[in-house]
Amino acid sequence: VVYSALVQTVWQWNSVFVSLFLRTTNHHKNMSKASPSTGKSSDEIKQARRRLSVMSDNKLVEGFENSVTLEEPEEVASTPSEGGFIVNSYGGYSKKGYAPYNPKKKNQDALIMAEDPKTRSLLFCVMDGHGEDGDKVSQNIKSKFANYLFKHKDFENDIPAALTEVVNRCEQEVLRDTAIETDFSGTTFTCAIIRNNHCTLCNIGDSRTSIAFRNKTGGVSAINLTIDHKPDMPAEKARIEAKGGRVFAVEYDDGVDGPARVWLGHMDVPGLAMSRSLCDAVAHSAGVSSEPEFFEYDFNPDREDMILVMASDGLWEFMSDQEVMDLAYSTTEPRFAVDRLISESNERWMREEQVIDDTTVCVAFLGNFQSNAATTASSPPK
Repeated sequence: VVYSALVQTVWQWNSVFVSLFLRTTNHHKNMSKASPSTGKSSDEIKQARRRLSVMSDNKLVEGFENSVTLEEPEEVASTPSEGGFIVNSYGGYSKKGYAPYNPKKKNQDALIMAEDPKTRSLLFCVMDGHGEDGDKVSQNIKSKFANYLFKHKDFENDIPAALTEVVNRCEQEVLRDTAIETDFSGTTFTCAIIRNNHCTLCNIGDSRTSIAFRNKTGGVSAINLTIDHKPDMPAEKARIEAKGGRVFAVEYDDGVDGPARVWLGHMDVPGLAMSRSLCDAVAHSAGVSSEPEFFEYDFNPDREDMILVMASDGLWEFMSDQEVMDLAYSTTEPRFAVDRLISESNERWMREEQVIDDTTVCVAFLGNFQSNAATTASSPPK
């Protein structure tokens, strides 16, 4: 009886803690996303956006300095693709965000870019961790995912089957790791496997992959290749409610409703603003799923696909798909596109929120687009 009362008390205090910090916990993501088929204007995104903190470890830190210089990113890479890929060059970068009240915050994003010579496959993957140990979740998966996938028995002939099993294996290994807190920590997961003229995409959560093709006016048009998993999507909401969870938004002090969030049936936790994720044990007990959603895409040379961008929502928060592609189209190499995109998104974060979310961006140039300009050099965002 005493134990049960103690557990209930802990849960109640946790509920109070989450309610108090809804506006300052990194795993409570916003929902200002473009639709799968059309991008939103920057004005629409600004109207739809909701406050998001980038405090990665759920601890306020006193005594922060008035001026903080952004630290160097944790990963940078840029290389031309070889061996007949539709991708002629690609580059990626994962940059830690900035929170003035938390100078010790960690980059909870993770980026994977790898080639498998045996199957002539190219892998891109972005993860956006959240919660106290979100960085440990994403980095743990990053350390093993490509190796597991390329060695999987079905990878050569059945990519979705291989991805499903490897994603589940990675998640289960993290859940069993007692050094990682996974009750309220987890990550999004989006990846693309490009082989020959085809792309298989796998998505869990609200990181996103988009593509641009040349339009009739000589510019580019952008479309989403993946769909963001939000709790108020009809099918997602139905699954959550069938598991006993609840979906509702919280109204902030300024009267603006926040994004739809997932809650336990009997308690206002965890408040996760996505309907699918890896780990997040408490949210999963309320109907959040780690089941990947697959998308198949054939690159279309007749329509001239030109640019592929995969990123965490640090990029998409204040930039529409069309804005992202227009900016990338104005550059001569993927590494320059990554630089410009991260710099622009960071500036918008500071202008709108005075904080910056971790931002991970991978850009691939397709077909003959700027193929003569590709180099192996790398250049970190400013």
